[in-house]
Amino acid sequence: MNADELGHTCVVGLGWGDEGKGKIVDLLAEHFDVVVRYNGGANAGHTVRAAGRTHTFHALPSGTLRPDRLSIIGPGVVLDLPVVLEEIAALRAAGIPVGDNLRLSDRAHLVLPYHKLEDRLSETQLEIGRRIGTTARGIGPCYADKMNRSTAVRLADLYHPDQLREHLRKTVPRKRIILQALYRASGDLDAEAICDQLLDYAEHLRPHVCDTGVLLRQADGAGKRILYEGANGTLLDVDHGTYPFVTSSNASALGVPAGAGVPARLLQTCLGVIKAYATRVGEGPFPSELHDRVSDHIRARGQEFGTTTGRPRRCGWFDAVAARYSVALNGADSFALMHLDTLSGLEQIGICVAYTDQAGDSSDFPAHARRLDAVRPKLEFMPGWEADLTEARTLGDLPQAARRYVTRLEELLALPAGIISVGPRREQTILI
Repeated sequence: MNADELGHTCVVGLGWGDEGKGKIVDLLAEHFDVVVRYNGGANAGHTVRAAGRTHTFHALPSGTLRPDRLSIIGPGVVLDLPVVLEEIAALRAAGIPVGDNLRLSDRAHLVLPYHKLEDRLSETQLEIGRRIGTTARGIGPCYADKMNRSTAVRLADLYHPDQLREHLRKTVPRKRIILQALYRASGDLDAEAICDQLLDYAEHLRPHVCDTGVLLRQADGAGKRILYEGANGTLLDVDHGTYPFVTSSNASALGVPAGAGVPARLLQTCLGVIKAYATRVGEGPFPSELHDRVSDHIRARGQEFGTTTGRPRRCGWFDAVAARYSVALNGADSFALMHLDTLSGLEQIGICVAYTDQAGDSSDFPAHARRLDAVRPKLEFMPGWEADLTEARTLGDLPQAARRYVTRLEELLALPAGIISVGPRREQTILI
């Protein structure tokens, strides 16, 4: 894979999130001029290990680790401003400058205290088995207000303080009434206090706020190369994922034009990111899930715990049916295979090659969550390997069984592997 030959590129997860997109964006960022986060909010967690330090991002693009690149948060993202400010402060404390290299869309919507309260309360009211598995970061309620329009707050609103205060004086009491009626709890919500806090955030962030769509279109016109960083994963896409057990934004490459504010033609290449096995956090169908020592092995070796919530991730065999669906939806050109090293030590490795139910075998990915939950995986097994892969830097460094596994995934997805990750650090990567 020659990153220098890529055009405007999107890095998108092909699973249920947590695929390792942060590392890939960090690796590719040196070959691009602009890095753009286009969807989601602080419910997403990207972890990057560089220069002996571990950096975790919930709001900022992973590209901010490279201060000579422009990082942008687009209008499709919902912003939790305290998180944004915390991450800026953490980068500066680590000696990484944040200034003109970071821009926030003035059209981005804001996560407010009542969104987080509603998120937490609504999840606890649902029966077990019907819970979405939300991170309780207020993302869903914020996107709901975005669509409701009359109760939403955008970053641009913070620079019109009189109108903002009037808006919150009307909206916050309404939110209290709704929360009290639905959940018998309204929290300590005070319109004046919320407004004062937002206006304080606004002054700290003022140098970073602008119309980022204009910046991106100018960058394209100037021949700059743009890297779009997806959050969550395709199978969590609000329109195309395992609904209703999804996030509240378009987490696939389909979200790039609206979420970044650019014409669709500006997306030229899509790199899909997958793990060498499957994981999921929270509720929802997971056909290839394991409930045995193999699952424990994967979770322990892969450190499979949620970046945002710390919850243990559900683990299973690679699901080629789901991955093919995601590849087709995104129009992926190649894939990055993450965590191949995690599978070392297993005698055999399974791949879900089809789904089985009363109607027989199928390679289709069902739209209805209950139907997907009812299928059983048709598994194909391949020999495992004992070797430690973390020092491999070329395909030739991999044991034969690992190379065969990679080749089999390429066959099943009808897509070439462009990158193989064998550890969390930048250098623990095989570029094909």
